[in-house]
Amino acid sequence: MILSRLKPLRHHLCRRSLALSAAAAAVRQESTIWTPTRLIKVTPAAESHFHITIDVADSPDLASSYTKAGQYLQLRLRDPYARPTFLAIASPPSIAASKGVFEFLVKSIAGSTAELLCGLQRGDVVELSTAIGNGFDIDQISPPENYQTVLIFATGSGISPIRSLIEAGFGADKRADVRLYYGARNLSRMAYRERFRDWESSGINIVPVLSKPEDSWTGERGFVQAAFARAKRILNPQSTGAVLCGRRQMTEEVTSILVSDGVASEKILKNF
Repeated sequence: MILSRLKPLRHHLCRRSLALSAAAAAVRQESTIWTPTRLIKVTPAAESHFHITIDVADSPDLASSYTKAGQYLQLRLRDPYARPTFLAIASPPSIAASKGVFEFLVKSIAGSTAELLCGLQRGDVVELSTAIGNGFDIDQISPPENYQTVLIFATGSGISPIRSLIEAGFGADKRADVRLYYGARNLSRMAYRERFRDWESSGINIVPVLSKPEDSWTGERGFVQAAFARAKRILNPQSTGAVLCGRRQMTEEVTSILVSDGVASEKILKNF
């Protein structure tokens, strides 16, 4: 008797929970201030990835809301059937201030809002929320002379806010050991390779890690966390910080390695 009564009660509670979640999401969407903006450019960045540039020059409040690398925003299309999507801003805040644009790296996933976005043309209108999130709290690993080692980890389109961080600057050239472990399936999936030389000249040692490379590939193979585990070389955990963005498994496993090696958890920066 008790079980037979509990089953319909559980079903009712589950439905009620789903209804409340949907209602909360609807309230959040209703409270979001949306600003119409126009696309300037949609160009290929890598296999299944696109550079998206959006004009925010006529929306000073929107442009000024972006203050820290690692922030993101919501974007929605004028298609009533397309859900809003969250996008990390790839360009540094200075670009919004000087050129009046936001730049994004977007992975086109079949059936998603991102796929529709990547199919748009110059001049098409999309709507943006203001920039949200705390971004990367670089103060936690500053000044550079106190944190001589900074380890950066990114997978796939997670490189997008990492680009913002690198190009915004965090004193990489004043640190002894700054490494970027960047994971992708293969080189054709690896965005921003054209920027690697500039990033390296700013003081960053880039370690590409390919999970399914061509036979001719002589660099790191497998997953980012495994590549890091093979070559950790953390000489002083107290002067080490880290920045992570990408797949959950990667961020969890890398965090576990860093913490077990004595790196303070508050020195491991994530943007979401």
